[in-house]
Amino acid sequence: QVRLEESGGGWVQAGSSLSVSCSASGGAFGNWVVGWFRQTPGKEREFVAAMTWSGSYTYYADSVKGRFTISRDSAETTWYLQMNMLKPEDTSVYYCAARVTGSVYSQSSYRYWGQGTQVTVSS
Repeated sequence: QVRLEESGGGWVQAGSSLSVSCSASGGAFGNWVVGWFRQTPGKEREFVAAMTWSGSYTYYADSVKGRFTISRDSAETTWYLQMNMLKPEDTSVYYCAARVTGSVYSQSSYRYWGQGTQVTVSS
């Protein structure tokens, strides 16, 4: 049973940094991609960043490029989203997800999802 669990959300002021984590277990992840998405009430869930399991390739939404960094630990069990220069518009519930096939940018490609963690950025 694949399980993804996010942690590390919270409240920060604009311009600050915050890191969220995603712990993965229960699967043979060798060819998978782990992605981060976010969703605010009334809006579509949007792609934020993704990384291949090997760590060879990373992908970012234009809105976060240069501010956010996706990474993973050497044990390949925990994934991180380091968020710098946060803006109020980054306020959202952040989800990590695991993809087996399909576009890394599309939420429909991701089979497994965590429960989400709230990030709130005040102005």
